[in-house]
Amino acid sequence: MAATYVTQAELRLALGIGDLYTNSVVEEVCQAAENIIKGKLAFNKVSVVAYSASGTTGTIYFNQLITDRFYVGQTVTVDLVAQHFNGTQTLTVVNPYDVSFVNAQITTTPKHIIVPYGYALHAGQIDYATLPEVREASLMVAVDIWQARQASNAGGISPDFSPSPYRMGNTLMARVRGLIADYLAAGGLVG
Repeated sequence: MAATYVTQAELRLALGIGDLYTNSVVEEVCQAAENIIKGKLAFNKVSVVAYSASGTTGTIYFNQLITDRFYVGQTVTVDLVAQHFNGTQTLTVVNPYDVSFVNAQITTTPKHIIVPYGYALHAGQIDYATLPEVREASLMVAVDIWQARQASNAGGISPDFSPSPYRMGNTLMARVRGLIADYLAAGGLVG
């Protein structure tokens, strides 16, 4: 799926590279920038720690109370769980630590722990791809990734103005944090 926070056309224009590089190379950088920014934004998602299925009813399990987040009939997006569990699902049962849904492609499966955790995301989120500050932050990250990838001397500059080889270090997000500050996930600020 093509990146939406920063597009190929925007990155090509910002870098002035025209058609010099293939679409797949430019898209990979755009997608990496989007994934980095998405990882810092607040989404109303819950970690899925396990899954099971009985007949065509799939169940996903959480390690936190979810009755205040989900309701029967709600549509959620499940990802990183299992082949026929992933995608948009309509909830048919909501319990304190699990939810169930019907999917004709699911077959009976015993409970499995998921590592790394998958997630279930509520519908009706803010579309971050439409927010100028998120799009600008994504473009800045994409430009930094591109420059670090293309130039051997594309290191950052340390506070004492000496060259540093760590352009992709923790200062990458520090440079754009102000742009996305209003939308940062509280859990992403720990550590």
